[in-house]
Amino acid sequence: MIPAHTRESVERSLRRLKTDYLDLVLIHSDGNDLEILEHTDCLESLMRLKEEGLIRAVGMSTKTVEGGKRALALSDIAMVTYNSSHTEESPVIDLAQRTGKAIIVKKALNSGHIAHEPGGNELALEFVLSKAGVSSAIVGTINPAHLRSNAHAAANCQAESASNPAPG
Repeated sequence: MIPAHTRESVERSLRRLKTDYLDLVLIHSDGNDLEILEHTDCLESLMRLKEEGLIRAVGMSTKTVEGGKRALALSDIAMVTYNSSHTEESPVIDLAQRTGKAIIVKKALNSGHIAHEPGGNELALEFVLSKAGVSSAIVGTINPAHLRSNAHAAANCQAESASNPAPG
């Protein structure tokens, strides 16, 4: 049985978005990653909704290496913090690369602190997106010039990745 609040939340999102399914639903962690994954019904409920076709992929936005690894073992995707100032969660990204799971990077621009450094955002995105195993990065801005710079950096990384495929 799926707890009513989880189903209601997903169904409310489906109605608001006027769609039949959600591409991705992430569990948000308060820092107790393993506790949430192993001792609550949240992940199990979302996986059932996935089986019903209401969700395409399920994962967790984690705060610990152990939580990120466990999320990858139990679900489709993990969201981790990774940037040039915070590489502690690299092992989670490496595991995702080895197991064919997805990684979304949060705080790719170090919560905006990198923007003040020379070449800031562009270098930061190149650092994050060039890491094997990173599927996507969350970035935000209120500055159109930063947005253009971010898009340019992402396009450069994509072009470089396409011209230098990983050995297989």
